[in-house]
Amino acid sequence: QVQLVESGGGLGQPGGSLRLSCAASGGIVRIGDMAWYRQAPGKQRELVATITSDRNTRYADSVKGRFTISRDNAKNTVYLQMNSLKPEDTAVYYCNADLFGSGGRANNYWGQGTQVTVSS
Repeated sequence: QVQLVESGGGLGQPGGSLRLSCAASGGIVRIGDMAWYRQAPGKQRELVATITSDRNTRYADSVKGRFTISRDNAKNTVYLQMNSLKPEDTAVYYCNADLFGSGGRANNYWGQGTQVTVSS
């Protein structure tokens, strides 16, 4: 069963750091583009950062210079390093990825989400 499993969320202090991880498993041959999204209470889900298979990255303006997305293809894992946290970063963070199985076709998957709360 193909799945994405996030970890690393929790409570962070303003100005502090958290690191999210998202591991893909379940018969995956390779991983294409990966991304992190977030959804705050009462708001729509928004794109936070993306990383392509050749490690090109893009960021939402709200997190540029503070967040860093990276990937370890050997571990089928994408990371989101979040520094200089702000209360407005509070949200459920979701991992998203295009995962290729043995048939050579990619399907898009979402993780279950991990809560990040920034508060003193």
